Amino acid sequence: MMNGLFAVYAGFLYNDIFAKSVDIFGSAWNADLPESTKVSATGHYGLDPWPPGAQYSGDPYLFGVDPFWNLAENKLTFINSYKMKLAVILGLVQMTFGLVLSLYNYRFKGKTLDVYCTFIPQMIFLQCIIGYLVFMIFFKWFTVDARSDSQPALLIALINMFLNFAGEIPKEQHLYANQRYIQAALVVIAVVCVPWMFGAKPLVEHLYPRVRQASYQQFENEEDEEEEEEEHGTMDMMVHQGIETIEFTLGCISNTASYLRLWALSLAHAELSEVLWDMVMKAGLGLDINKYVNPIGLVIAFAFWACLTVAILIVMEGLSAFLHALRLHWVEFQKKFYLGEGYLFAPFSFTRMLNGEDDEQ
Repeated sequence: MMNGLFAVYAGFLYNDIFAKSVDIFGSAWNADLPESTKVSATGHYGLDPWPPGAQYSGDPYLFGVDPFWNLAENKLTFINSYKMKLAVILGLVQMTFGLVLSLYNYRFKGKTLDVYCTFIPQMIFLQCIIGYLVFMIFFKWFTVDARSDSQPALLIALINMFLNFAGEIPKEQHLYANQRYIQAALVVIAVVCVPWMFGAKPLVEHLYPRVRQASYQQFENEEDEEEEEEEHGTMDMMVHQGIETIEFTLGCISNTASYLRLWALSLAHAELSEVLWDMVMKAGLGLDINKYVNPIGLVIAFAFWACLTVAILIVMEGLSAFLHALRLHWVEFQKKFYLGEGYLFAPFSFTRMLNGEDDEQ
């Protein structure tokens, strides 16, 4: 049910209903195109959003994408960029929420050291890179328009943060004042977080053994204290923290890129909808044989279109979206806080109860 409800919400958000847009709130663009706007002999028209009030009202569409974009030649370029940015934003929100849940886990288990040596550097590292990318997305949406001198490519800007560290930013990539210094500071902070995640916890536990005992004593029996101290030795902890650090730092980029599957699924769904409409339904609507054959052909075309829509767009695409969403929850989201610890599952058994085996455990 939630999958279907969100599909309806996404349809209104992208204004894409069976490959067609619906003008619910009134388009902000003027559809009465004068002859002076023609830019080529092919009949294509160019619209200029400046000055407001001429061809563009200046007020954005109330909710979702303006239906006028459905007629644009660069519709796919614009919609793809929009969907990719939304996928990155959703990815950051969910990964940040996963880290917040890890904080609650640490507090519940009394692992204060993990809060300062794992949660805080992980959160800072994530926000300095992916959080900064999302900040640039919103900043560009609110400050850059079609007549701005600078039209920065955000992905190139993020890459140049590391490759061109503290270097001069080209004019076409400039987004705000003092950008080079802020980006350099974010890179330095992110780099500092790596040894913080790797070495702080093993070092503190090695210098202050009581901290290590307090971290693992709350949920463990006294009989297992010696075994736990051996298991959580300094070298073992350094190896464990090293693996966690490498996995998290590399995962910040790979997990964010993994959320782009949301854009890919939406693109595939939109293109399949458009193909079915143009190849099947549009052919039925365009029949011009005679007044007796046209209605029959339209009914047959609609039947084919409806069956293919249900089979491909609802059943196949719905299953694909469910599997990809399940993967994002299991890997990108739950790996931020889920450790798979707890009690070993033991099925209910009268024999075990009569023998007292359950009481021993």
